[in-house]
Amino acid sequence: MTKARLEIRQAAPGDVASIAALVRRAYEDLPPYKHSELRGQINNYPEGCFIAVLDGKVVGYCASMRISGNIALKPHSWDEITGNGYGSRHDPKGDWLYGYEMCVDPKTRGTRIGRRLYEERRRLAERLELKGIAFGGRMPNLKRVWRRVDGPQDYLDRVISGKQPDPVLRFQLANGFEPIGILKNYLPEDQRSKAYAVHMIWRNPFVDQEDSPQHRVPRGVESVRLATCQLQARAVKDFDEFLGHVEYFVDVAADYESDFILFPELFTLMLLSAEDEELSSIEAIEALSRYTPRIRKALSEMALKYNINIVGGSHPTRMPDGDIHNVAYVCLRDGSIHEQEKIHPTPNEAYWWNIKGGDSIDVIQTDCGPIGVTICYDSEFPELTRRLVDEGARIIFVPFCTDSRQGYMRVRYCAAARAIENQCFMVLSGNVGNLPNVANMDIQYAQSCILTPCDFPFARDGIAAEATENVETLTISDVNLADIAWARAEGTVKNLADRRFDLYRIEWEEGTAAGAGPHGLAPTAKGGPGGG
Repeated sequence: MTKARLEIRQAAPGDVASIAALVRRAYEDLPPYKHSELRGQINNYPEGCFIAVLDGKVVGYCASMRISGNIALKPHSWDEITGNGYGSRHDPKGDWLYGYEMCVDPKTRGTRIGRRLYEERRRLAERLELKGIAFGGRMPNLKRVWRRVDGPQDYLDRVISGKQPDPVLRFQLANGFEPIGILKNYLPEDQRSKAYAVHMIWRNPFVDQEDSPQHRVPRGVESVRLATCQLQARAVKDFDEFLGHVEYFVDVAADYESDFILFPELFTLMLLSAEDEELSSIEAIEALSRYTPRIRKALSEMALKYNINIVGGSHPTRMPDGDIHNVAYVCLRDGSIHEQEKIHPTPNEAYWWNIKGGDSIDVIQTDCGPIGVTICYDSEFPELTRRLVDEGARIIFVPFCTDSRQGYMRVRYCAAARAIENQCFMVLSGNVGNLPNVANMDIQYAQSCILTPCDFPFARDGIAAEATENVETLTISDVNLADIAWARAEGTVKNLADRRFDLYRIEWEEGTAAGAGPHGLAPTAKGGPGGG
């Protein structure tokens, strides 16, 4: 018995790099996807994303989401309907499946990869009893014959009558899709199609098209237990004593079977109290940065030992280029270590410690789904949390360090706003007390908390739990991630779904790493299926 060479399966976040490489191989005339976009597509609706794996290599990818017919069947652009490429407009109650990506390796002609992926979509639509599938199909030969046709509709009519060759449209027509119109300015980057697309649909023959079934989001339970540690800043004699205080709270949170524990921003500053004398700002940063390998190792070992995901507040770290960044080390119970740098240093951090801001913010995949981290001041910039939520995060952790009630309330009020506008949970953790012999840690003010959206499934006043002000303690609460899905689809307000994608967007500048590049939808592979 030999092993199957070809596998069609649901895409997973771990496939992002391979999918990005496929896009670069297949699509030469348009920019590739950003990794963040692919993460968002898969996290926002994993059931609608499929890959084809041939001899261990990803050779096909398709992405789709559920959406209302009121949106899918009306004129739209690709950016507008996909939430700028993240698939964030997925509606669990949607009665149509919208296909917004189909990518096939051009070297796999003859293996019917495209047809197999279309069949997976069709089976999904049938199983969910959706009305059908819709998408915008490319017209890759349109530019070449532009002067010989009377616009995109004439081009389409010629393809249908067999007078004009077009491998993409012919493939889609052969698979039972029918055109219902032309989409103007669907994808400006698609110059081969002159930015036009054919509005294609397939109607599910197993449902009554005149009927209007009410698809509901089940009020299920997807429970996650969160612990936030309001940590007392105290003098310690050495690293081991500091670690003992941290491990105590990890142990307690694990005893309560918490899935996550969050520590405050700059919680490692108490290590400076072990120095013989107060250090200058530059000396303090150098002393702290030397602890970085030990902190990473210790938190990772604790996460494994206690079977808990540790969001390690933040720690000043000297980077390979010599700059100092404020970094949150997220140590998962599977042994992996992730980093999230603070994007916006406060004026105080920049002045006293010369801390620089990081350049990227992305979700971190955990066994409880994707999460995000916005360190203190970063929570006061709405676009950062929105980016994480577009990538699929439902929990955002906010380690903070504030010296006054005014500073704390800025973080608290902004985090509450982020919970409402993004319909997600926000978890806050801060330091209390003071540190002798350590500059800039004279006093601390905190009231750590777990915040929710303000709607019926959630706690009164949008507060799942909160600590007593300025007292060292551990605050624990269960949250139901299924409530987030329900609120986004059926809540009193639907902030994410109701965004005006036709009016505004956030454009992220990303580096030149694999998969990065200007925003754009990848076109079809040459000579194969594509669009939709």
